[in-house]
Amino acid sequence: MGIFLAKTAGFCFGVNRAVEMVDSLLNEGKKVYTLGPIIHNSAVVSDFERRGASIADKPSDVTGDGVLVIRSHGVAESVYNEISELSLSFCDATCPFVAKIHNIVSEASARGEVVLIAGDARHPEVLGISGHCKGEYFVFSNDTELAELTKDNPGLAQKSVTVVAQTTFNSELWKICSEKIKKVYTNATIFDTICNATLQRQREAVELSRKCDLMVVIGGRHSSNTQKLGHICSENCRTLLVESASEIDPAAVRAAHNIGITAGASTPAGIIKEVLSSMTEIINSDENFEAMLEESLRTSNTNGKVVKGIVVSIAPNEIYVDVGRKQSGVVLLEELTDNPNLSTEDCVKIGDELELMILRTNDQEGYIYLSKRVLDSVRAWDEIKAAAPKISDRPRRRRDDDDEDVFHADDEQTEAKAEEAAPVEETPAQPEEKKEPVIFEGVVTEVIKGGVIVSYKGVKVFVPASQATATRNEPLEGLLKKTVKFIVIEVNPSRRRAVGSIRALLNKERKEKEAKFWEEIAEGAVFTGTVKSLTTYGAFVDLGAVDGMVHISELSWNRIKHPSEVVNVGDVVEVFVKKVDKEKRKISLGYKKTEDNPWEIMKNKYPVGTVIEAPVVGTPTFGAFVNILPGIDGLVHISQLSNTRVEAPTDVVKVGDVVRAVITEVDLERKRVSLSMRKLLEDSEPVEEEIEEGADEE
Repeated sequence: MGIFLAKTAGFCFGVNRAVEMVDSLLNEGKKVYTLGPIIHNSAVVSDFERRGASIADKPSDVTGDGVLVIRSHGVAESVYNEISELSLSFCDATCPFVAKIHNIVSEASARGEVVLIAGDARHPEVLGISGHCKGEYFVFSNDTELAELTKDNPGLAQKSVTVVAQTTFNSELWKICSEKIKKVYTNATIFDTICNATLQRQREAVELSRKCDLMVVIGGRHSSNTQKLGHICSENCRTLLVESASEIDPAAVRAAHNIGITAGASTPAGIIKEVLSSMTEIINSDENFEAMLEESLRTSNTNGKVVKGIVVSIAPNEIYVDVGRKQSGVVLLEELTDNPNLSTEDCVKIGDELELMILRTNDQEGYIYLSKRVLDSVRAWDEIKAAAPKISDRPRRRRDDDDEDVFHADDEQTEAKAEEAAPVEETPAQPEEKKEPVIFEGVVTEVIKGGVIVSYKGVKVFVPASQATATRNEPLEGLLKKTVKFIVIEVNPSRRRAVGSIRALLNKERKEKEAKFWEEIAEGAVFTGTVKSLTTYGAFVDLGAVDGMVHISELSWNRIKHPSEVVNVGDVVEVFVKKVDKEKRKISLGYKKTEDNPWEIMKNKYPVGTVIEAPVVGTPTFGAFVNILPGIDGLVHISQLSNTRVEAPTDVVKVGDVVRAVITEVDLERKRVSLSMRKLLEDSEPVEEEIEEGADEE
């Protein structure tokens, strides 16, 4: 086991300059006001407040002969104007790199250019940058927002544009956004304003997190720099974000093989040293963590003690509990559950009694910080170990060449063992050799090389790709953040490693569904299914338990050349069972409905004597065919085309003409319809004669 500290962890130049400025002013006996917290570190801010520094929300909060310190994030030009109007004494600790961005956007705005800022629109640094823009500006936080910005502002891509980035912006994301800007914006000037220290810090974090199975990021939870480091590291391994040594999770440290440490730009060297020292003590301690828990039940007034608390208040990111002491008990959301999909309200309600562990006590703030997750993790590991198959039944495993801490069960043996371990019906010959496996439910937190990681109450269980889905080669990304059921097929207690199988349960559920399906299936049954695949002769539909086929002739009443003319893969369709063979387990499905049969429509809505208007679709020598309904053409015999003699049908009509005719005969058995245009002409003649006679008399 080893601990590796990033070289660039801790204060950057700009933050260090701001802290030293406040420290120097306080040493001189000045009354100091900082425009917002000087850095995102509660320990440093609390120390300055103890020494007499105050936090001002706006310049007008400064009283008397106080000195206002502008923090390294910088401020908008309007703030400088307000300070000048109030004639305040101030010290400007704006980071030189940030001040450079202010000058860039100010000059660009003066030239009439549009400014694009890559960063968090709510971050103080970005608010300060935008406050130096005298003209039009836009802020985007990723490539998706950049694309939406371009789409919502037609013509922007042709304008003169200056692009800058928040100094702590994600370097990889900046590359992606810069490339897109170069391709789309024809008159763009791009300034790479990400701080070199930030860039180096992020690169080190990526490299270190790839080599370790646990990363500890030290810094304030509200620090943009720290949050980005946490996000970068979490893509490669489990990551803990802590503000001090008291928040270190001993169980996580003991479970890790290689541990990396990095820190945000607002983290003092003293806190980094304290965290490093604390983790070293945990690793070197001879005490077993589970034994420490048992001991905590007998000790009092110390961190690590297990207590019971009643939930008295619920906030979005934390809950408050009464533990029978003068201090208020606080459980942060990340210490309440390991499920990223849950909120505090999903986990508890007011009045619930919880068993919790004391992480640290802050008498100055009047709070006791507690954790439910740590206790759950230890007890969950006991459950995992108890559910593991006996050693002789465990499949062999092999280690991944790139990461010795990720191991994979051999695909074939793991699959076979998972099938053995699955709770399927057993043969009476050896009932005593198999035990009913325990079914666990967890959340997929990571998709990694070779499989997925499922978190069960804080315990990571590796599920190989061959055991993660119902069939091989299915994409694993769809499982991320999903709740899944699994069984344990292997455990290594000495390294706190567990291997599970989702597929074993999926296969069991599938077999149960199949058995029930074939037991209850009957001709005429109606199902809603999903089109799974298409062939030249039909469409296969997933009915949930089995697949059935709809022959191409059953897809439509009209003649079609391919099933794709009616349905596509992924379509949800309603089908019915035409024929079923339970012995061979084959099922034929129907899709076209009787009520959609054009001859049924013809029978019900187009009786003899109905006058229609229809297009001519064919002109053979013996007459003209007109399309009455999709799939039904009627014949107007040559003798019925006109009330005068016709030599050829084309003398009267041509293909495409819309003609008026009356239905004279419908033969449903032979599927034939006869029509007449002549009859309509003859019927109209007497009417015309009567009108003419009436006109003469008049």
